[in-house]
Amino acid sequence: MLKRAGAWLAARPLVRAFLWGMASALGLPPVHLLPVLLFSVPAFIRLIGAAKSWKQVALTGWLFGFGLGLAGLYWITEPILTELATFWWLVPFAAPLLAAAVAFYSIIPALAARAVKPGFGRLLVFAGAWSAANLVQQFAFSGFPWNLWGTDWAIPGTVGDVLIQPAALMGVQGMTLLTVLLAGLPMFGRRGLAALLAVLLVWAGYGWHRLQTPVAGTNVTLALVQPDFPVPGSYDRAALLARWQKLLAMSQAGLNNGATAVVWPEAASPWLLDSDAVARQELAAVTGTAPVLAGSLRRVSATDFRNSLVVTDGPLPAVAIYDKWKLVPFGEYTPKWIPLKIIPDMLGGGFTPGPGPKTLHIPGLPPVGPLICYEAIFSGQIVDERDRPAWLVNVTDDAWFGDSAGPRQHFADARLRAVEEGLPLARDANSGITAMFNAFGHVVAYLPLKSQGVLVTSLPGKLPPPLFARIGLAIPAMLAFVAMVSGVLISALA
Repeated sequence: MLKRAGAWLAARPLVRAFLWGMASALGLPPVHLLPVLLFSVPAFIRLIGAAKSWKQVALTGWLFGFGLGLAGLYWITEPILTELATFWWLVPFAAPLLAAAVAFYSIIPALAARAVKPGFGRLLVFAGAWSAANLVQQFAFSGFPWNLWGTDWAIPGTVGDVLIQPAALMGVQGMTLLTVLLAGLPMFGRRGLAALLAVLLVWAGYGWHRLQTPVAGTNVTLALVQPDFPVPGSYDRAALLARWQKLLAMSQAGLNNGATAVVWPEAASPWLLDSDAVARQELAAVTGTAPVLAGSLRRVSATDFRNSLVVTDGPLPAVAIYDKWKLVPFGEYTPKWIPLKIIPDMLGGGFTPGPGPKTLHIPGLPPVGPLICYEAIFSGQIVDERDRPAWLVNVTDDAWFGDSAGPRQHFADARLRAVEEGLPLARDANSGITAMFNAFGHVVAYLPLKSQGVLVTSLPGKLPPPLFARIGLAIPAMLAFVAMVSGVLISALA
């Protein structure tokens, strides 16, 4: 039977492209089975080379990307299940449609690789084009740079701490390029395997050496509140009052345990905190003058709602406000080119985006750069370079995605942002994973998924801005360009 199945697959290269794409998702968080890429990437490149027409090359690329997206983004259906009575019809389509859209980016490296001769030059072109396609994916339409292969290295624990340090030099996009190159080296026999081993040794050696850098601490202790509110929650007044009282009690517990500031997750406050003086007075009665960085919705006008971080340190108006600027398509707004009415009318068609990355200056705290929800996935776009922060805070509500790979993939992205920027990052998630990362991306302390609690943890110190923080996405863009040009030249001279 296995022989017959093998023969059936051998005669269907497009099916194999799809299956190899699905297999590649095993390298992503939370599985981190990186060796699978040593098989899937060479297989994909061989399928590209064996395609009988340019149309088949493009279809091979799309099917590989579709398999990768379908397996890596299956969890996107989870929020729909919480609103099943309204959006039941989307259940069979959500993950396949998103995967189908993202899969178009995989056509780019497929076409580029086929345009040059087989050999090392083709691998270079493929790796450069794959990285270039990821960069396009970060900016095209609303941007969705999720599940880049560079995140495969964010393995939990010390091994991952060592292996993610190159992000300080080239960002996750550059790590993705190197990952593709390394995965393709087994195609070249013993010499390829020797080169793979040598690069891995240098990679790990650099990471280990960098982790020995001493970092000064701070005198700040944070209470990261993880209330584990259910989603969607009830909006009757009794339920909102219970939610509020729980936040106050957990904040007080954190301060009683030595915290000097409190953080609430995304949209945790049941009241519009910036405009509700009574709520601020009740909060100040519990927290005094301690800064509270509260996830809260904000109403600027009758039709202008913001997803915000509102900072208070007493009953007076907010001392600082940050408005989310990278909104989630279909979750927080409907793109204008979509004719479907998905966002509730009560929000006037969705949220209004903020102006961009911003550093908040809060009395008693070092300058902080806020990130709300999936803003943490946008490598190189998360800090105000004119007013660089001393730490980052990412407030989010991953409860919508249940106990799936989604929250864990989001967690890995936040970890890499700490490395890229050389800044500690406090991650406060409604249902987890709440954590404190130091500037190397090491998990100092955390609360697990699907639990409630208050994580009281010291704020680590910052590092001098690493190379990627100083130069940004120009580094992976340059690496992609050099790889493609070098590949073309090597192929032409072969």
